[in-house]
Amino acid sequence: MKAIYDLTPFTMLDYPDHTACIIWFAGCNFRCPYCHNPEMITGKGTMDINEAISFLKTRTGKLDAVVLSGGEATSYPELASFAKQVKNMGFKVKLDTNGSRPEVLNFMMQENLLDYIALDYKAPPNKFKKICGFKRPALFEESLDIICKTTQIPVEIRTTVHTDLLDENDIKTMINKLDSLNYKNTYYIQNYRETETLDSELKEQIKTLDITKIPKPDNFNILFRNF
Repeated sequence: MKAIYDLTPFTMLDYPDHTACIIWFAGCNFRCPYCHNPEMITGKGTMDINEAISFLKTRTGKLDAVVLSGGEATSYPELASFAKQVKNMGFKVKLDTNGSRPEVLNFMMQENLLDYIALDYKAPPNKFKKICGFKRPALFEESLDIICKTTQIPVEIRTTVHTDLLDENDIKTMINKLDSLNYKNTYYIQNYRETETLDSELKEQIKTLDITKIPKPDNFNILFRNF
């Protein structure tokens, strides 16, 4: 089974303070109109796990970490087993996830297979299905709860904002939710960057989010990206 769409051999941007490679898994169960990697959503894999392991063997002692991304990495049924192999090779493992598979997230955390997690917080409940095309937002809410409560490993939560989809009141709602869950880490609010998208109707923003209207949370910091 060729589950991997592509592999980025080197990055200093995707795992804070570490050199890493990125393994991009094919396929995703979300259909976000602003997706930055639309070719991976419906595209087929080009590399199998054994090929990835062979590559990583050439990078032991040269890279610190491996980032599991996509697509949606947790859609791959053997992700935990693969992460265990990667850990046994001496790499740290970071997971980028949309939070749709809380049982996978929870299992990998319990088995100490993850060293860093980045969770994409797409939208408040009233807009979640429309923006993500995903009909089970309760699964994301479960992942959000897991992430907010963990003290085991570093985590980050991030939201991409296109103002045709989210406005200042939506962001306030999401901040209040994070505060209610006692989230303690950094919340990244990312301005949409025009790229090829899944939705040809989604155009360049007429206006960006007014960050002066975003309240300061009680429990965590906000960092704005690309504004």
